[in-house]
Parts: sequence; C-alpha cells; structure tokens
Amino acid sequence: MVTYLDHAASAPMRDEAIEAMLPFLRDQYANPSGSHRFARQARQAVDESRDRVASVLGCRPNDVVFTGCGTESDNMAITGAVQRLGGAAVCAAVEHHAVLEVVEHHGGIVVGVDAAGRVDLDDLSARLEGRNVSIVSVMTVNNEVGSINDLEAVGRVVRRHAPGALVHTDAVQAVCWVDLRDVAPHVDLMSLSAHKFGGPKGVGILVENGGPKIDPLIIGGGQERERRSGTHNTAGIVAAAVALELADAERTAEIARLRVLRDRLIDGLQASLDGVHETLSRADKVAGSAHVCIEGIESESLLYLLDEAEVCASAASACASGAMEPSHVLAAMGVPHERALGALRMTLGHTTTEADVERGIGVVVAAVDRLRQRSAQVAS
Repeated sequence: MVTYLDHAASAPMRDEAIEAMLPFLRDQYANPSGSHRFARQARQAVDESRDRVASVLGCRPNDVVFTGCGTESDNMAITGAVQRLGGAAVCAAVEHHAVLEVVEHHGGIVVGVDAAGRVDLDDLSARLEGRNVSIVSVMTVNNEVGSINDLEAVGRVVRRHAPGALVHTDAVQAVCWVDLRDVAPHVDLMSLSAHKFGGPKGVGILVENGGPKIDPLIIGGGQERERRSGTHNTAGIVAAAVALELADAERTAEIARLRVLRDRLIDGLQASLDGVHETLSRADKVAGSAHVCIEGIESESLLYLLDEAEVCASAASACASGAMEPSHVLAAMGVPHERALGALRMTLGHTTTEADVERGIGVVVAAVDRLRQRSAQVAS
C-alpha cells in the first residue's frame, strides 16, 4: 500500500488528462508542423490547447509558448533575457536550481530572503540600484517550504530601481494554490510544468506577456513562432491543458480540503513526537505543504525507513534528492544546520486522502522512534 506524500515532486496524472492524451498517441499522431489534413488536425489541437491555457493564466494565446519542462522554461526566460538585453540576472536565494544555477552561470546576483523564505524586498532594492539588470526572477510558491511571494510588490521594486529589467516568476508550484490570473499582470515571464498539476511529464509552459521579449534558447525548426523550436508534444500539450483547467476549477475546494488534512498531519506528528518543528507558520505557506524539521534524526535515514514502508516523501527538492547537506532553501532562511539535517518535506495534492494522512503519521512516528532508539543505543 503506497502512501504518496510527495505531490510537490510530481503529482499523479489526472484520469481526464490521460484520456485526453490517448487519441493523439494512437490515431492522431501526425506532426503539427506538417501541411496535410492530418497534420492540420494536430495543429488545431495544439492551438485549442493554447487558448485553454491562456484562459487559465490570464494572458493572450499568442503569449503561451510550449516547452519540454519547467526547467527549460526557466532556462529559456533567464538566458534569453540575458542574451537579448545584456544586463545582469537576479534571483532570490531560495529559487529552484533551474533558476538559481542559471543566474549563477551568468554571473548574476542572488538576493536574500526572510525567515519565511520570501524575497527580502529591501535587499532586492539595494541590489538593483544603479545596476544594468536584464531580468529579476522570484518564484511564486517555494517548492520546498511552500511560502508565497508577493509578485505585485516585487514588480513595483523592479520598476522603480531597474525599469528596463524583465520580471520572471517560476510558478511551477503555484497552479494548485494561486490563481495565476492575479499574478500575470505583474510579471513579464512565467514558467510552469504540467506534471506538477496532474498533467504529463515532458510538457512545460512559458508565458511571455505582451509577446516576444527574449531570445530563443532552442533554434532550428521555427515552431512556436520561432520562440521554441522542436516538434510539438501534441498528446502532452492537450493533456496539460485539461489538467490545468481541472486544477483551476477545483482550486478553492481543494485548498479548503487539503488544509484540514495538512493540519491533521502536522498536529498528529507533534502530538506523538517531541522535537517536531514546523518550518513555517501555516499562515505563511500553501495548504499542501507540511514541511517539518525533526530533532535527533537525519533526513536520509528517515527517508530510507519511509521508503521501506512505502511512504513517499522527501527532504528537499526532488532534483536535490540524495544530497547529504541540508537544502540551500533552509540555509538561506536561517534554519540552524543541526535542525535542517532532520528536514522532512511532505506535500499533499488532489489524490491525498484522510487514510493517507493517518498512515503517514503512523509510519513517520514509528520510523523516528526507531532511529532515536538506535542513536541512544549507540551513544550508550
């Protein structure tokens, strides 16, 4: 019996998205860039999906660029802006590595955050002042601890201190928790990844509000109006649009439902174990985030025992799984190193049930007790 508490790494695909894919895997397999009628049918499916995505994201259909994943969308935004505009790239210290490492690759500027993992607007202002900046990237929702940035406030700071810079947000973790129609007016570029909201892996989205603003990352085929070359993943794009619409329609109800389950999960752990520290207050994070740090254990050992019991969780971003050091997110937030060693990221989503939460509590408690007993025996 698998208990899946790792939705931030990848959400299970929605049945409706799978069904939407099947015709384009079995029968309508033509290349959307072709000229015959079957190709035109595939192109129509891509264009209709673009319309549906734009409706959910609050942008024009022509502003939507389909990519291969969220990492590509982030890379495309940052590298494309640096290549076109020539200034420095800037990001917050808690960004996903798909942003942070690209900014560092270009010799950019990393801005501090507060104890909740939100970008420090005063530090951002100071870092921007008097500099030639091409792009500022601040994520909407943090992938590890679930904190939410105020992109309207970020946009105001950038317009004041670096009016020529583009504003980008990695919204990969945001779809299920934030109405991105409220975010879109305050950013120039927005990145998403379909498998985070119930779509398939291998489909990303980049929104360029107001039309092309950056140089392409991939060239050679001319697809996506020469903004992203490469054969369209028609089946994946269709499924992504379906999953996005469902996540958007269910967001309010799911937030209310999952907040109750998230609170039960954390309360249950804290009632059964000493030394379970909630990383953020519940008011500062999305409803699906149950990130804690547990005293007296190390994440790697805990995750091994959880895996044996078929409970899926993580310590940090899935891209950093296996790392021996605590995450850069917790370090930037000022979480003490000793406490961060016991980090546990449990994330809930559309398939999470009360039974998942109850089993998760039981397995985590038993695993922590086992690890603490082992440590006590070694110490004695």
